[in-house]
Amino acid sequence: MKNKKVLVTGMAGFIGHHLTKLLVQSGYDVVGLDNINNYYDPNLKLARLTDLGFDTAEIEYNKLLVIDQISFVKLDLTDLENIKELFKTQQFNYVVNLAAQAGVRYSLKNPHSYVDSNITGFLNILESCRAYPVEHLIFASSSSVYGLSEEIPFQEDNCTDHPLAIYAASKKANEMMAHSYANLYQIPCTGLRFFTVYGPWGRPDMALHLFTEAMVNDREFEVFNNGDMSRDFTYVADIVESIKRLIPLAPKENNPDFNPKKPTPSKSSKAYQIFNIGNNSPVALMDFVKAVEKALGKKGKVIFKPMQPGDVQSTYANVESLFEYINFKPTTNLEEGVKAFVTKYLELESLKNK
Repeated sequence: MKNKKVLVTGMAGFIGHHLTKLLVQSGYDVVGLDNINNYYDPNLKLARLTDLGFDTAEIEYNKLLVIDQISFVKLDLTDLENIKELFKTQQFNYVVNLAAQAGVRYSLKNPHSYVDSNITGFLNILESCRAYPVEHLIFASSSSVYGLSEEIPFQEDNCTDHPLAIYAASKKANEMMAHSYANLYQIPCTGLRFFTVYGPWGRPDMALHLFTEAMVNDREFEVFNNGDMSRDFTYVADIVESIKRLIPLAPKENNPDFNPKKPTPSKSSKAYQIFNIGNNSPVALMDFVKAVEKALGKKGKVIFKPMQPGDVQSTYANVESLFEYINFKPTTNLEEGVKAFVTKYLELESLKNK
């Protein structure tokens, strides 16, 4: 992949940070962008960029920083003029769009931010790929698109017409927008429905971080639906390995598996496809809590709460089609993954307190 250039949006984010490191190790040139917003502590995002080798004191809006195979620019996806200029000057081979406003519960309070980042921002990526064609656009969707569906395990061809929050609706919209651009402008697109990614450098608004932080500080923490929940937790190293393998495998037009008389959401006659990306092994939430307790060597102070609006009881990914497509299955077990997160969390907290 020497001299192949990848744009990773959301480079300062959890998955973007891990993906960048893996792609550089694999020989790609990587350009990243991120607006470093304050949805959660920007210092964690800056720490990830420092881990990639950047001097964060040099970061200015729309100023490209370059270190060997990695470049970074602070840029907002809603800034179409500068996004297009970046595409023009860099001439990307591939784009992995991970930048988005995340969080189901936050979307209940700030719906407009989801339209700005996830709809307008993604449209700007599509328009830039149209103006300066790429070999493959991979974009982040979400398991939340399955909404009210109880057809477990979730398969890519399940109905996704009943989202439970604006975050899920925005991700469903991304899938439809990508298909229209694959149709109109022949942009090869692959959408990935992520299932509860966890691991070192994880977001502080996610359950693993919240549980760990509370236990370390001997505080109570909330577990919803009285603990009767399960998630298809997927370790971040397995996620980014899957993305790396997908990058050169762009979909082609005229997929023989597509039947126009019985169309399904995950396939098309155009260069477009959707995959679940998960572990294919749901874990009870209380077992997840126990894994954190084991890693820390202490009991947690759990407060049970009812189900939250926009949440679902369980997620479970059928990922057979992705496994076959990239010849890879996740290999990290829960105990191993949680321990890796806790180790990095304690390391970062120690640095913060110096």
